[in-house]
This record gives sequence, structure tokens and C-alpha cells, in this order.
Amino acid sequence: MKTTLSRRTLLKGLAAAPAAGAVFSIPRLAGAAEIQLRYGNNLPLSHPLNIRAKEAADRIAKETDGKVEMLIFPANQLGGDTDMLSQVRGGALTFFTPSSLVIATLVPTAALNAVGFAFKDYAQVWKAMDGPVGKLVRSKIEGSRLYALETMWDNGFRQTTTSGNAITNADGMQGLKIRVPVSPLSVDMFSALGASPTSLQFSEVYSALQTKVVDAQENPLPIIQVAKLYEVQQNCALSNHIWDGYWFIANGRQWSDLKDDVKTIVARAINEAGLQQRQDIAALNAGVQADLEKAGMTFNKVETETFRAKLKTGGFYSKWSKEFGDEAWGALESVVGSLA
Repeated sequence: MKTTLSRRTLLKGLAAAPAAGAVFSIPRLAGAAEIQLRYGNNLPLSHPLNIRAKEAADRIAKETDGKVEMLIFPANQLGGDTDMLSQVRGGALTFFTPSSLVIATLVPTAALNAVGFAFKDYAQVWKAMDGPVGKLVRSKIEGSRLYALETMWDNGFRQTTTSGNAITNADGMQGLKIRVPVSPLSVDMFSALGASPTSLQFSEVYSALQTKVVDAQENPLPIIQVAKLYEVQQNCALSNHIWDGYWFIANGRQWSDLKDDVKTIVARAINEAGLQQRQDIAALNAGVQADLEKAGMTFNKVETETFRAKLKTGGFYSKWSKEFGDEAWGALESVVGSLA
């Protein structure tokens, strides 16, 4: 049965801090489970990803008559992203949901969806990730003792906020002191746009904005709200400059060892839950913008083509087309059109 999550529930989930040691478990329907699947992630219990994963776990238990149990360990209970990536490769975890930039430390091609201003909208995102880009990345992931399920889960487009003038086109980036994640792609992109990017851990962002160490930052809207960045940032440009999502990956050996009928049940439950999670994030983003406007933040659209043009003339696309290689870059451009 399809479940509709309220925006209140979603927002609460983003801000929630789960109790230490909590395990998102499921009731056993017919005695002890014959197979236990351990799944770790870095998000709160009530985040849409964990809510939908819990529904998938319940479905797996029901459709296997309790023979298969998926235990969910949220909120970095088993360590950070690097730890969990190591654990799923080694077999201590069955499943892990790293973002593209996390899995890219192991499979560089996975960062392809984070190329600046590549996607114009969600229609292009899902055409790429459910199509040639996703297919290519999954094949590369399988070469790393891992297996990637078909459906990629949503994290969202990143937007740009400032404490100064609103950014409406690429010229507004010139000299802008902006915080970016510790990611070569992000640093290169903002440098090519003429900004002065500074890589900081997210825990440092609010204070850096408050003390004017930086004047701008970029994140998905729900993160801007939960971190209360609207208190130190007045304007938000709906730049949609990078889209990122979560790969639902499995330990390759453990996945191969599952019987075909179990694989079918597990994959169907997880993939369909992922499609519902995409809808959750879309609804959440729409509501968050309205809430941020009430809090005093001003929103504006940007002239996207001016950013693409500057990245092209600045050599960003040509550099990264070589970094990713012809096969990967061709897969991306088959959906979004010519970039370099």
C-alpha cells in the first residue's frame, strides 16, 4: 500500500537526532530469520530515505514469510561514510547508501551526475540515472566487489545562498567567497565561475557565514532550513547547479549468494521504495521554499546558460570530460546535450 508522508513528518525527520544504538528493526513473522541483511546509512530515522527503507524491510519480511530480515542502522551508528563503504565492501554490511561523491572515492565515474549545471531539471536527472548514466555507473560499481540496485534515491539539487546581492547570472559569482564541500569538482566549478571557493566541513558553515569568513554557501533547501542558514543568509538563487543522489549498493558476494527468488523480492521492494522516496523529496522541497520565504529569505531564478557558457570558456567542461573519459562523458551528453 502506498504511503503519503506529511511535510511535517519529513521536516521533523531532517532535524531529528536518533537515540544512540537504536536499530530500525522489523518484527519476525515466523520465528528466527534465516537471512539477515544489515543496512547502514548516515541519515536520521525519520528522513524519507529511512522511512521508505523501513517499508521495504517490512515488505521483504512479509513476502518471504519472515525468512529474510533487513536491519537498518541509521545516522552513522556504524561509522562515517568511509567506514561504511569499507564495511559493505568487506561484508560486515550487506547494504549501504552512499551519495555519488562518496562512492566516487572508489568509483570515479560515479561523480558524473555532479558535473556543474549538467541537468536542467529532474526530467533530465531521471532520464540519465535510470538510463545510460546509471547503467554505466552500476557497471563500474560492480567492478569494485559491490552491486548497485537499479533505482537511485534522491538527495536533491543544490542551491546558492548569499548574505549580499542576489545572484541572477554568472557575473554575480565573480570574487564571491563561497563555502563548498571537500570535492575537487565543486572547487573547480566555482573557481571557473570566478568565485573564491573555500572547502569547509558542514559543521563549520553557520559560524563561517556569521563571521563573514565566507559570504555564501550552497546546499539543498531542506539542509538550508534545518541548519537555520536563513538566519545568516538573505538571498537564495535557485541555481540547481549540482544534483546528487544515493546509490543503494550491496556487498557483491552476499548479493550473489542470495537465491534468485530472494533477490527478486529484495530488489523489487528496495527499488519501488526508492521511487516513492523521490516523490517525498520533491514534495519536501516545494514546502521548504515556502517556509523559508516566511522566514524572510528571498528567492530568485538564475540565467542558467550564462553559467554553462562561463564554465565552457573557463575550461571546466573540457577538463572534466577528459577526467571522466569519452564513454562516461558521452553517456552524460546523450541526455543533457553538448557541454564541452
